[in-house]
Amino acid sequence: MQRLICHVDMDAFFVSVEELFNPSLKDKPVVVGGKANQRGVVAAASYAARKFGVHSAMPLRTAAQLCPKAIFVEGAPHRYREYSKKVFAILNRFSPQVEMASIDEAFIDLTGTERLWGPPLRAAHALHESIQTETSLRCSLGLASSRLVAKVSSDHAKPNGVLFVIPGQEARFLAPLNIRKIPGVGKKTEASLHHFGIRRVGDLAALEEDFLASHFGRWGLALAGKARGEDAGGWFDSDVGAEEDPKSISHEHTFSDDTADRDRIETTLMKLSEMVAKRLREHRLYSRTIQLKLRDQDFSTITRACTLDHATQLDSEVASAAIRLFRGAWDGATPVRLVGVHAGSLQNAEGQMNLLEEPQTRRLREAFRSIDHIRARFGDGFISLAKTLDSNIREKVHENPFDLPGRAGPHKGEDESQ
Repeated sequence: MQRLICHVDMDAFFVSVEELFNPSLKDKPVVVGGKANQRGVVAAASYAARKFGVHSAMPLRTAAQLCPKAIFVEGAPHRYREYSKKVFAILNRFSPQVEMASIDEAFIDLTGTERLWGPPLRAAHALHESIQTETSLRCSLGLASSRLVAKVSSDHAKPNGVLFVIPGQEARFLAPLNIRKIPGVGKKTEASLHHFGIRRVGDLAALEEDFLASHFGRWGLALAGKARGEDAGGWFDSDVGAEEDPKSISHEHTFSDDTADRDRIETTLMKLSEMVAKRLREHRLYSRTIQLKLRDQDFSTITRACTLDHATQLDSEVASAAIRLFRGAWDGATPVRLVGVHAGSLQNAEGQMNLLEEPQTRRLREAFRSIDHIRARFGDGFISLAKTLDSNIREKVHENPFDLPGRAGPHKGEDESQ
């Protein structure tokens, strides 16, 4: 049976959702992610804004310079989560094997569904029409025999199109594309490949695997497979829908202006700790190692870490460790540009605890899980600890939110009511 993978990529998702609630934004240059004078980055840009060179991950201030008439919107993660769930429900009607790669893109395995939905293009157009009809949002679909080629083809189908790469034509489709079109190839790898005259995927496919292995190691062998259109290494080497626990969880915040205000910095660390702990609970994981990231006005960055006596997923314990590390690392005078909280050494159980403290810890954990679901429904700023209530630090719209469809919820065999 021929494998058939579909990659669904929602077109300008955040902007499109904003337009549903504010139709006056339609066809205008819109930037989602924050205010024009903030230090954050662009989460999404409308096609009208992209004409001026604005793109995601670009600094907001740069976007404002490129497109002075752009309308800047901070974003509403709870709305994006709501529409992501609607898309997920539609995908589940077409196949039980669905993986939300992020809030606005998904892989769906259509292998063996031909008797239900017809041949590949017919199935893809039916899916495309269902999403547009039921959500009023546009999307682009790529179909191929591998996840990698499906993702690349959906990018070529933008905006609002469908592209099917016929099995056996994967390498031919990829050959003329820039090497950066291969997911996982970043600036450093690109520079290394350029050193050997490799600029197109076809250049890469023409090289011997021994050459790639000798210069790039295991990644070189993966690159060779990717150039042929295979799901090789790192990004796409698991089945669609197969869940993998994260190796670490972190959140960072860049201040709008450098600050030496201790209370402001510590309040920020508490808020970031809340967000990290929420992620830990989402994945039913516990962290044994908490790390602080501190960057000053000159971009000098230091990290400090500590190992806890037991693994945790509680806001207060993560925050306590982060603030303790901060007080030991900061000189009390140097203005701070960025802070971050990182949870590592993740495990599936708390480990040994004081028997007298365990019942109280369990009650706290369940209370925080209830708070997480309230935030997921009504927004990150709806409920918070008193200290962080006025921090103005919110879940970033370009980060995968809590309760992402197909990712959140209890692990197999675990009862949500426990």
